[in-house]
Amino acid sequence: MKIGELAQRSGIPASTIRFYETKGLLKAVSRQSNGYRDYPLEAVALLAIINDAQKAGFSLEEIKQVLPEDISSWRHDELMAALKKKITDIESLEVRLAQNKAHLRSLIQLIDSRPEDLDCKDNAVRVMTSIGIASSD
Repeated sequence: MKIGELAQRSGIPASTIRFYETKGLLKAVSRQSNGYRDYPLEAVALLAIINDAQKAGFSLEEIKQVLPEDISSWRHDELMAALKKKITDIESLEVRLAQNKAHLRSLIQLIDSRPEDLDCKDNAVRVMTSIGIASSD
């Protein structure tokens, strides 16, 4: 099928499909005598896999490393290792995000706990001092 039909079937723009091809993600592409690309039907499934993997947080390079030459012959051990590594990466990110969230909440609480007799500028100095940033006064 031509790239326009593949784009329509997959819901992925032709420019993105060409980009994936240049990155080596789509390998089973032949050229017709007029220079048009000719994609096999399996390319629709492959694009769905690439799209889903990106949504799960995989980079194109990570996807390329586990994609088989033939979509029906996955390298089980490599695929499982990549999936488990991504779960570990996500869990580490969740911990960092939770820490960032807690830090921001404590900063908000610190800013909101301004004594009534303190103006905004002096409160800024109080907050900066509390978090270890010296005042430039």
